[in-house]
Amino acid sequence: MTRLDRLTLTGLRAFAHHGVFEHERRDGQPFVVDVTVHLDLSTAGSSDRLGETIHYGVLAEEIVRAIERDPVDLIETLAERIALVVLAHRAARVVDVTVHKPQAPIAVEFADVSVAIQRQWTRSVVALGANLGDREATIRQALLAFATNPSIRLVAASPIVETPALRVEGVDESAPAYLNAVVELDTVLPPRALLAELHRVESAHGRTREVRWGDRTLDLDIITYGRERIVEPDLVVPHPRAGERAFVLAPWAAMDENAILPGSGAVVDLLADVIERTGERVDPYPAEPLA
Repeated sequence: MTRLDRLTLTGLRAFAHHGVFEHERRDGQPFVVDVTVHLDLSTAGSSDRLGETIHYGVLAEEIVRAIERDPVDLIETLAERIALVVLAHRAARVVDVTVHKPQAPIAVEFADVSVAIQRQWTRSVVALGANLGDREATIRQALLAFATNPSIRLVAASPIVETPALRVEGVDESAPAYLNAVVELDTVLPPRALLAELHRVESAHGRTREVRWGDRTLDLDIITYGRERIVEPDLVVPHPRAGERAFVLAPWAAMDENAILPGSGAVVDLLADVIERTGERVDPYPAEPLA
């Protein structure tokens, strides 16, 4: 993480009814929160303008209101809620949140119990595809799901393109054609949580996984997640086949001609190479812009 300045609030106190036990929900108890916001304060320091920083008095009131809101079972959930409140301020780059529960129902003597999380906005590229049902409507509904999720900010969207279905053995001209697009978004969700959210959106549109590379109502893939490299059984980032797929590269290049696929190179160059080698067809699709 690049070195940033810090704004810190410690010991914010509020009475609320969070907890898994009935008596916690009924009687309530105090919660204490510490927050450190990482941001660039150089402009505020030189201009002496409040608008160039975050008003800590307003922020403190927002955090207390978030604590006092509807009850949740876990202080982990409460910490996530507070992190989103802080990161809603455009100046905030990264936030550290610690939630203390000093009167937690623990059977032995203790001084405190707390959870601490760090969250930040991370730029991610996600590919979308559909070849069953109302393809365009499904893609638009997926974008709406992103835009209405408080943990996601939609930054940019590509034009929609149409491509033939690709199977393990190659192009299948007899199958319904795909509509494809690429979006750039900022998210506070860690990679696996973002993947889970994509799967949730897919499932909401009837996605099934019986056949590898089979027809689908909606396919959502993480192409990049910041500068991270992840190699796990069910999650590899950057996407290992993105640099070989014109249906990903073409809309991505149309969205951002300077885009780079980490570890592979410029997207426009990768696209030219794929088309020259494979002749893979990517057709424009007549549609209103996605964003």
